Amino acid sequence: MARAKGGDRSKRGGGVGPRREAVRVKTARGRTVSSARWLERQLNDPYVHEAKRRGYRSRAAFKLVEIDDQFRFLRPGARVVDLGCAPGGWCQVAVQRIRPLETGGRVVGIDLTPVEPIAGAVLLHRDFMSDDAPANLKAALEGQADAVLSDMAAPATGHPLTDHLRIMALAEAAHDFAHEVLKPGGVFVAKVLRGGTERALLERLKQDFRTVKHVKPPASRADSAEMFVVATGFRGGD
Repeated sequence: MARAKGGDRSKRGGGVGPRREAVRVKTARGRTVSSARWLERQLNDPYVHEAKRRGYRSRAAFKLVEIDDQFRFLRPGARVVDLGCAPGGWCQVAVQRIRPLETGGRVVGIDLTPVEPIAGAVLLHRDFMSDDAPANLKAALEGQADAVLSDMAAPATGHPLTDHLRIMALAEAAHDFAHEVLKPGGVFVAKVLRGGTERALLERLKQDFRTVKHVKPPASRADSAEMFVVATGFRGGD
């Protein structure tokens, strides 16, 4: 698939279809108010409908689509690692844009949750935080990475500070791995929460990369605290 120039989102796959007529969901026997609200949101979410139409495994795929439409790092032939890849939407996008079966690129995903196979991707069923995970990823990658992506998130506790600390710990671990495997000029993308990246990690990212930005792609729900830190232009390891 040729890469589009300029702002042509249709060729890059970033747009979603026209808005549909709103669907209202009422509570029913065995359905709580909160579950009815969740179902109503799903039925009225254009990204959910578009994900089904395109065969993406989750609406989250569009977050990567929109990030890459802006920063353009999923180039044909690239080597990419997807940390926390279940259910596989980000890997699907990476495969579509890198075309590893044609270009010799590489897409490697890892998750504690099993992921159904994706043609063109190497998927590891393993906890990224385990001691042997980095070595397994490096072996599957078969070279330096052009991009390390992390959509990892710990189960929410409902306590904002605890949730923030947990997701930042995952982002820091992802950065440590990226520092080991990225080639010069490489890209690092990680999920963080509203408020952005902790100062210590942000300072490390600014030392390691030429540009560091916080992004909330349109596919990220407005009421969600998530955002992404995107670091480009890796300066090279020690």
